[in-house]
Amino acid sequence: MERRSFVRQAGLAGVLAAGAAPAIVHAQANIRWRLASSFPKPLDTIFGAAEVFAKKVSDMTGGKFQIAIHAGGELMPPLGVVDGVQNGTVEMAHTAPYYFFGKDETFALGCAIPFGLNSRQMTAWMVEGNGMKLMREFYRNYNIVNFQGGNTGAQMGGWYRKEIKGMADIKGMKMRIGGFGGKVLERIGGVPLNLPGGEIYSALEKGTVDAAEWVGPYDDQKLGFNKVAPFYAYPAWWEGGPQLDFYVNSKAYDALSPEYKAILEAATAVAHTDMQAKYDAKNPAALKQLVGSGTKLFRFPKDVMDAAFKEAMALYSELGTKNPNWKKVYEDFAVFRRDQNLWFRFAEAGFDDFMQAQKL
Repeated sequence: MERRSFVRQAGLAGVLAAGAAPAIVHAQANIRWRLASSFPKPLDTIFGAAEVFAKKVSDMTGGKFQIAIHAGGELMPPLGVVDGVQNGTVEMAHTAPYYFFGKDETFALGCAIPFGLNSRQMTAWMVEGNGMKLMREFYRNYNIVNFQGGNTGAQMGGWYRKEIKGMADIKGMKMRIGGFGGKVLERIGGVPLNLPGGEIYSALEKGTVDAAEWVGPYDDQKLGFNKVAPFYAYPAWWEGGPQLDFYVNSKAYDALSPEYKAILEAATAVAHTDMQAKYDAKNPAALKQLVGSGTKLFRFPKDVMDAAFKEAMALYSELGTKNPNWKKVYEDFAVFRRDQNLWFRFAEAGFDDFMQAQKL
């Protein structure tokens, strides 16, 4: 069979899967992009997703499409990456969308909101629901094309100088909490601070904050939080399944050939899956080590969970009356969440409840 005929019939994905770069890819121009991450380089899970992505793009283009990855702070502040992509300073960013809720609360819906979706539900909303379509429409206001960039799975509830035993312990507590969760924490009496990952340890050590959350055991152990705060809470009611995103400058994206656009999308899908797999594989051993070294686990009390849930729902209702972007996206999100919870309470929860009660 002639090569061109083979490409037409098998398609680009089939040829790449077979390990042969088709002539149509070889004919593409050399491209060099820069990606600004919001994360520090030592975190091989969350920072590493961008490296996985860039390698896949390079591999699938025979090295013609190279994307240089820069850790948070190298090219711009970790929380400055949206501006960097929007104005074209860099072609791409890898970040947690909820960091930018100060620009518009709708950013948070592309990542995680308190009492939102778990990781599988989030991917389902994005891929098979209206999530990607709605967020793409929103991001046009910022010259951004978004792609899924990983998920941590449900996170831990952070590190505390003292155990939280009830609502009284929340009052006045200064906590580093990422993204939208801080708005709910504030409504139940806490004092939220939004700090990049690389600044959390020193803030907790110096007492600038009374508590801090990041992701989960594997990353938290790397960052050493157990050395400066002994109590470790669960679950992070504000992050049931936070999705990371790759942001691409819309002009840079539009300038790509259809083949390079397809490769970019395929590489983000690989990185998205790879991140959660790494967290799920690495967190169990890290949690065992943390507990073995003296970390004290505790579950958030019911009165704290109930108060946070009540305030979260009230906040979402209020935002719907004053932010049309939020209203449009959240209404779809909420219907999807309702139906997903109805389904997950049966097969998934039933299986998990039984298995977690067994001695394995």
